[in-house]
Amino acid sequence: MAYLHNQNSALKILVFGAGAIGTYFGGSLILAGVQVVFVEQQKMVEQLRERGLRLDLTMDERRKTKEAFIIEPRSFVVAPSLEEALNFGPFDVALFALKSFDTPAALDGMKPFAEKMPPILCLSNGVQNEQAIAAALGEDKVIYGTVTTAIGRRGAGDIVLEKLRGVGVAAGHPLSERLAAIFNEAFLKCSLYPEPHSMKWSKMLTNLIANPSSAILNMTAAEVFADKKLYKLEIEMLRECLAAMKAQNLEVVDLPGTPVKALAFATTLPLWLSKPFLARAAGSGRGAKMPSFHIDLYSGRGKSEVEYLHGAVVSAGKKFNIPTPVNDLLARTLLSLTNKEIPLDTYDHQTEKLLSMLK
Repeated sequence: MAYLHNQNSALKILVFGAGAIGTYFGGSLILAGVQVVFVEQQKMVEQLRERGLRLDLTMDERRKTKEAFIIEPRSFVVAPSLEEALNFGPFDVALFALKSFDTPAALDGMKPFAEKMPPILCLSNGVQNEQAIAAALGEDKVIYGTVTTAIGRRGAGDIVLEKLRGVGVAAGHPLSERLAAIFNEAFLKCSLYPEPHSMKWSKMLTNLIANPSSAILNMTAAEVFADKKLYKLEIEMLRECLAAMKAQNLEVVDLPGTPVKALAFATTLPLWLSKPFLARAAGSGRGAKMPSFHIDLYSGRGKSEVEYLHGAVVSAGKKFNIPTPVNDLLARTLLSLTNKEIPLDTYDHQTEKLLSMLK
């Protein structure tokens, strides 16, 4: 394939997982001439080696195509273990976009190969994954990142671009500028950010909206925002996060295609005035999907990122003596449902029952 022989062909990138983000980034980089090796579970390995990748990027007008890109299996490598994947190195960088609850196990798997591991660009949600990577592999092995583009997954290695926003990468690492340039060549719309923690907390702020309440109450984001009392709860939740950011001297920053500053400003307005803006923000970033906490809860997998998102707000509140009752309630309640300590339908569409827990 002709595009594999351009100036990027000497670059090697290791991608952890061929989920929605992994396939989107890995596939886009392959199309830009980058050598990509995926690490995946054996079942996925077999499917990817047989089918290759399919990227429906038709909504990106810059690509000037009305057809999905098909990437043949011979154009990339997919390995069933990190040990096997590293045999195809050395790598310039690794991309890490796993769920936060999968980070500890993934890091345990990396530790025996720490010396061979390249720097890791962490694109996962939450504000503690990078610190965990640094603790396991060293400060020089982590680059802070964030994704605001919405990607849908249709199957193994089959994704669709739903909302093109972009990716943020923290400046300051020796690889930051090179990564930004390569990502932009691959049409990923990358911006550099001088303060990594402000970038990550600003992204987390957008992840909080109508996420746990949707899962706990089994309601869509639109239904949550249509209820005046629930909308007030959402505002109070965001205000707690903003207070935690202020205590850490972190600024709210706009992310690629995402006006986070306007979202934060909306929490200072009368409820009737802010509601239309925040309702759009709650729905548009996720495409047509239910919020991630709802998807995880009803998948029955017994895991939730709520402790890494809302739980992080609660932890910061304790550290800086800031009350965070709403985030605490939502985190504890969703974890109880996730761990099956209470029945799944305990709060199903029972708004008042949930709100009464705050009184």
